[in-house]
Amino acid sequence: MGEIIIQLNERQEKIIDIVKRNQPITSEAIANRLELTRSTLRPDLAILTMSGILDARPKVGYFYTGKTSLSYISEKIRNIKVSEVKSIPIVVDESTSIYDAIVLMFLEDVGSIYVTSNGFLSGVVSRKDFLRNAMGGMDLNKVPMGMIMTRMPNIIYIELEDSILDAAVKLIDHEIDSLPVVEIDKNRKNYRVVGRITKTTITRLFVELGKND
Repeated sequence: MGEIIIQLNERQEKIIDIVKRNQPITSEAIANRLELTRSTLRPDLAILTMSGILDARPKVGYFYTGKTSLSYISEKIRNIKVSEVKSIPIVVDESTSIYDAIVLMFLEDVGSIYVTSNGFLSGVVSRKDFLRNAMGGMDLNKVPMGMIMTRMPNIIYIELEDSILDAAVKLIDHEIDSLPVVEIDKNRKNYRVVGRITKTTITRLFVELGKND
């Protein structure tokens, strides 16, 4: 496979230089040095991190890895929609027992399960949530998922027409492993789960782009 050198923009070059000189350094500190907001820098930091040029460690900051070549083109990533790469979501109803949901999680080999009520997204439960409640001595066969899930509106989600870069930014910013892909009704009150995006989705996409290019 041939190696592709990405053409970084001026701001990305400045970010790399700042990280090299001050690592570890937080996104807030980088933004302050560039006199920009953190939200303005998020797409650039997502590209540099997902590509391997920078390494992000929660509560520590960004490090320079020394890598300068990438297996994808920045502009192509920006143009790929979530709808093109989403995978099948694993969904249960709020009334499903914690035990049954744990069994399903391991059978499907996923890190999170999305919970619905009347067919619409109402919550999400991760492996950590299951472990925490199992250690708490709950009767897993009797307690429903609705009792332990993180509820809307505290769920980070992504929509079909959003860019896969937007999804990567959310995964990094919120330090989560997956995002439910949703269709929202016209009143923006009900969210139907139609897919999921995970860190594995992003990694697989980069590998495929590298092989194709």
